[in-house]
Amino acid sequence: MKPTRPHDVRPARPHDVRPARLSRWWLAAGVASVLATLVLGVSLGPVSLPPAAVVLELLGLESGLDEREAAIVTQIRLPRVLLGLLVGGMLALAGGCFQGVFRNPLADPYLIGIAAGAGLGATAAIVLRLDNSIMPVFAFLGALLAAVTAYALGSARNLILAGVAIASFLSAIQTYLLQRNVDTILEVYSWLLGRLATDGYGDVWQLVPYVAVASIVVLALRRELDVLSVGDAEAASLGLHPQRSRLILLGAAALGTAAAVAVSGLIAFVGIIVPHMVRMLAGTSYRTILPLSLLFGGAFLALADLGARTIIAPGELPIGVVTAFFGAPFFILVMRTSKAVPL
Repeated sequence: MKPTRPHDVRPARPHDVRPARLSRWWLAAGVASVLATLVLGVSLGPVSLPPAAVVLELLGLESGLDEREAAIVTQIRLPRVLLGLLVGGMLALAGGCFQGVFRNPLADPYLIGIAAGAGLGATAAIVLRLDNSIMPVFAFLGALLAAVTAYALGSARNLILAGVAIASFLSAIQTYLLQRNVDTILEVYSWLLGRLATDGYGDVWQLVPYVAVASIVVLALRRELDVLSVGDAEAASLGLHPQRSRLILLGAAALGTAAAVAVSGLIAFVGIIVPHMVRMLAGTSYRTILPLSLLFGGAFLALADLGARTIIAPGELPIGVVTAFFGAPFFILVMRTSKAVPL
């Protein structure tokens, strides 16, 4: 029997899809969450600063902060918070996109092996001592390899098993590279645990074009994910090209994921937690899920990073530990109730 492909499984009935316009109130809530997280992330830390003064400093107004405090705001904390907003937003957007492309509520960049592919590419760049600007290219090639493999091998029912197999295989290659280049183990290990530490705005500016391109493509095609959810035959009858749409969405989401992984390391579960929370609270249409995932995903990861650098201050937890602490129980919950989660 011919193996089942992701788009051949469980054609949705028309009433399963509930297209809805993005509510201006939910959009306002998403923007407010990003702004509030930005202020909190810059204000709190080993040295706490008054939020009102921080807002004035960010606006370029007279804030009353001394030179040292102003440097903490603009040179140390602000780039880190901005990086968290970009990485979190991209991972959440990619998670929501993969769930629609694969028609599986458990699809996530980490769980289906795409993050592992990006990790292998980034590790290869580190081992080869390439410039940091080249790392996203290597990460994208690895992520694309994993994405295409998952798409080819995994049906909606066994996608996670295929992802585990893909991730294990790629991790084995990664381990071999590290064993052959032991001088890079500490650097790669620190990166694997996930981190948003950044020296200035270099990583932020490096990530911005990738996130911008990936987000524009995914958001521009979000209506097509709603159409694809009713089944390929119905989508084709409406003039859509299902295969082409899936491949474009898959490529864009893999590009954004790879760039995020290249600068932040492997951060799990953001693509599971945020899209599902949005789906449960704001609606099941991808016209709503994807834009709100971008906003709330950024806020979620920036808050997780705030916890990572304050819980054991002056020490710091790897941010991957924080997201896994919340994400693992949430994943179990979604796995147990996935049949009831509409896509």
